[in-house]
Amino acid sequence: MKPSGIRTSLLSPPLLVLLLLTMQPHLSRADVGTAAHYSPPYTPTACFGNDPSQFPSSNLFAAAGEGIWDNGASCGRQYLVRCISASVSGTCIPSQTIQVRIVDRALSSTSRPSSNGATIVLSTTAFGTIAKSSAAAVNVEFQQ
Repeated sequence: MKPSGIRTSLLSPPLLVLLLLTMQPHLSRADVGTAAHYSPPYTPTACFGNDPSQFPSSNLFAAAGEGIWDNGASCGRQYLVRCISASVSGTCIPSQTIQVRIVDRALSSTSRPSSNGATIVLSTTAFGTIAKSSAAAVNVEFQQ
């Protein structure tokens, strides 16, 4: 015989549902790749030639690696980028996410990237915002 007033369930149904929802893995539409950096001169670019208005006033822009170049369709696209790891611990600047505009193709950029084969090649300003600028490349999470 059950004693009166004792619950057989530790959690109420709404609390159980809330607990299960919060335990679900974080769903993200971001991709993972590598980021390198490049320095001036930045023009001419594969996307917009010598037009100075192609560069955001924040200087947060990038050249697309072959994986996201998309036959030039990436020109003008904006990506959120954040450093997630590097070969040297402490290279990433925690909690820094930047928004960059694609203005060039890494393969044909006037200035050579700090590391070949990167998914995205960031301007010096953009790279330095998410990682120590002494690094040649870092692993990033990026999302259009």
